[in-house]
Amino acid sequence: MGPMTDVIRVDPATPDAAGLTRAAECLRRGGLVAFPTETVYGLGVHALDRAAVRRLFEAKGRPANDPLIVHVDAVERMHDLVAAVPSSVASLANRFWPGPLTLVLPRSGRVPDEVTAGLNTVAIRIPAHPVARALLAAAGIPVAAPSANLFSRPSPTRASHVLEDLAGRIDLVVDGGPTQVGVESTVLDLSGDVPTILRPGAVSLDMLRAILPRVERWSGDAPASGALSSPGLLQRHYSPRAPLTVYDGSEAVVRLVRDACASIGQGQRVGIIAADEDRAALTDVERFAPRATISYLGPESDLSTVASRLYAAMRELDASGVDRILARGFAGADGLAVAIQDRLRRASVKSET
Repeated sequence: MGPMTDVIRVDPATPDAAGLTRAAECLRRGGLVAFPTETVYGLGVHALDRAAVRRLFEAKGRPANDPLIVHVDAVERMHDLVAAVPSSVASLANRFWPGPLTLVLPRSGRVPDEVTAGLNTVAIRIPAHPVARALLAAAGIPVAAPSANLFSRPSPTRASHVLEDLAGRIDLVVDGGPTQVGVESTVLDLSGDVPTILRPGAVSLDMLRAILPRVERWSGDAPASGALSSPGLLQRHYSPRAPLTVYDGSEAVVRLVRDACASIGQGQRVGIIAADEDRAALTDVERFAPRATISYLGPESDLSTVASRLYAAMRELDASGVDRILARGFAGADGLAVAIQDRLRRASVKSET
């Protein structure tokens, strides 16, 4: 544990200039600053400061083969970081920036290998959150910022989540309240012949195809060794401490209830992640409280709310001391449903240790 991590609280609607000036100065000096974006809290560092970037990897326990996303406050700030700008970038930027879309582009020589895992590409995003935008403008530098958590843990959607993982490991947290989207940005690779979604998020395949009809969704596996082409591709990721099981398909909730009751009967404490519509089906489980803790994320029809609460639910169930977590899946062919399922699937992969 290192020096105490300071916290600056700001109004997300009208961020305090003095507090953000202090955070911006910390970034320019090579410090580590957590701040809210509309997706999750990011852990920011001066993207062109190699020593600072290495310190970020150490603080998170993040492997060096997992590249970072560089955040800027305007399209013009991107040009020094990339070697080429495909013609499609202007249309995508006009439609989705600022917002939860990351573009993978050929990198310039200014971007350190530490940021890109040695790849010849760099991931760029312009976030929409007013605190993130004000901080980036005040800093006047490109800011590399993965999620502000210990590596492989659920991403933080509140400042308290950041402190749970990184207190004493980083310099500063800018607390701008809970994030809105709740899952990480869509990552779109424009460095090849076919635009490809590497990580699903709030910007959906259909939304992107309205701009670029040839967009495809990557369906491969992360390489066994070497650099990853995007954050969020590791098989096991976003994981709570308690083992998590996902229930999909017909009678998913029926099977979840059966397994929950069996686990409780064996003396285990069970956490459940469910939709509001599942309340009636979970009546038999609720009577076992406190050995059963249920987190209702919201209506199945309101995936924006479900996504915004997903990681907080994982962390809250961990904090309650459950032995295992059972989660119902959220079916859907596009949009947030795909992103939610992606996060749940990776969170449910069993640890090798």
